[in-house]
Amino acid sequence: MYPTDQPITLNGVTITGPHLPRQEEILTPDALDFLASLHRQFNGRRLELLTKRQETRQRISDGATLDFLPETRTIREDGSWRVAPLAPGLKDRRVEITGPVDRKMTINAMNSGAKCWLADFEDSSSPSWENMLNGQVNLRDAIRRQIDFTTPEGKEYTLGGVQLVDRPTIIVRPRGWHLDEDHLVVDGEPMAGALVDFGLYFFHNAKELLRRGRGPYFYLPKTENHLEARLWNCIFVVAQDHLGIPQGTVRATVLIETITAAFEMEEILYQLRNHAAGLNAGRWDYIFSIIKNFRDRGEAFVLPDRADVTMTAPMMRAYTDQLVRACHRRGASAIGGMAAFIPNRRDPEANAAALEKVRADKTREASDGFDGSWVAHPDLVPVAMEVFDSVLVDRQNQIRANRRDDVTPDAAALLTVSETPGSITESGVRMNIEVGIRYVESWLRGSGAAAIHNLMEDAATAEISRSQIWQWINAGSSAELTGGGTRTVTREWVQELMDEEFARIERSEGDRFDDALEVFAGSALAEEYPDFLTLPAYRTFLSATAPARQVLAGTTV
Repeated sequence: MYPTDQPITLNGVTITGPHLPRQEEILTPDALDFLASLHRQFNGRRLELLTKRQETRQRISDGATLDFLPETRTIREDGSWRVAPLAPGLKDRRVEITGPVDRKMTINAMNSGAKCWLADFEDSSSPSWENMLNGQVNLRDAIRRQIDFTTPEGKEYTLGGVQLVDRPTIIVRPRGWHLDEDHLVVDGEPMAGALVDFGLYFFHNAKELLRRGRGPYFYLPKTENHLEARLWNCIFVVAQDHLGIPQGTVRATVLIETITAAFEMEEILYQLRNHAAGLNAGRWDYIFSIIKNFRDRGEAFVLPDRADVTMTAPMMRAYTDQLVRACHRRGASAIGGMAAFIPNRRDPEANAAALEKVRADKTREASDGFDGSWVAHPDLVPVAMEVFDSVLVDRQNQIRANRRDDVTPDAAALLTVSETPGSITESGVRMNIEVGIRYVESWLRGSGAAAIHNLMEDAATAEISRSQIWQWINAGSSAELTGGGTRTVTREWVQELMDEEFARIERSEGDRFDDALEVFAGSALAEEYPDFLTLPAYRTFLSATAPARQVLAGTTV
């Protein structure tokens, strides 16, 4: 047993988090040795690439535009290369369910009837020590069919009788490169959350997945350029050698959810080509990225209310069309965006209207050539499945059938922000405030997926909420008032609305709304824009957990 009252150092990794049940099954000496090796080989390059992000952002702020890279033109123009053939379990991805890796969600996802499950350590998970470690336990158990769950009320959740190969293919999404895991320290540095999530899942499950007819598959979030994809490829090569499994066993789907990555889609596939499975249109983070990168470039880059920024906006159409073309040209899967609606059986009329919107969204994606799409709730699986079944018929995907040769890569089209229809309204400002505060409060209590107004909100939508407010204030945007007329969005006015919206929130014992208000307001109203809302939120989260223990006082085992 590990000691529970102080940090310990084992095989070069200092564990500072509180001891958890079954921790020893995940943080084994060999697994920690593997994590330490990954950190020492790759953390330096990760930090360099994070600095490169800042340099790119500064160039945009200084007036530079984005364009396809001249230095990688030969990659784009060479029509001969393809990514690796689709791996077992990744040939048919017509419906993928997404969600955090808590025990109940794990069982529901595996029983959902979807083709794949995005098992999420990122935007729909709050990165508490408990969530991250227990998530590894849950995935380990699910793969081995050893998982069940009983709620405090006595409701039981179990897996059905089918084998792993007949269940949704598990695709793990680790945290983004910018997030640290403060509870695992190597050589005095916190590990990257991405390396922890990838490393522990890969180490404990890769061989077992192969034995059961699948493989270790991943979604790579927040990627900003092809050099970050190259770093992941290097990690995959080293990891496969470490376990002695064939190169190409790992497969990765990259979320194109940053505006900079949209200009490097083929280059990203090229860097990962022996391990690439596809690209995904991560719509909410993509919108956040546009706001973030062009936040100080004036009214030409100011978007209307979030509800008005639909997938039919010119910039979003350009983004999705070019993504499908890039994927199918290179033999990869193109996966569509999220249907975030949460069914409400108590309001059949509203439910029917919302389901029709989901059906229309998935019909557009299937018609545009996407090979599959995301849903956030098991009740949406049949709706999306029916749409893709009708388009695919007897095919597993559209890679050969709908190449989108009609699409021409167009850098200018990706930046047609000003052509997005809609307006900024007082109700839109209020909605951003309410959703932002409610989501952060849920996140601080350990739940990264929050049902608010029948939509599943995650960190990406909260990022849009606070980023729009920041941009509207600093651009001096005009908002349409509820009672008629317009007014300039100012910090003082938003503060007034924030006070009003906060006063309307129903409180309960043990809630974290006071902390949530401080985090959200500090991000939305700050003079200097924080890169990620989750960074100050994580610091607030840590400060409210068990008192920090001094790493240097750790016991070496």
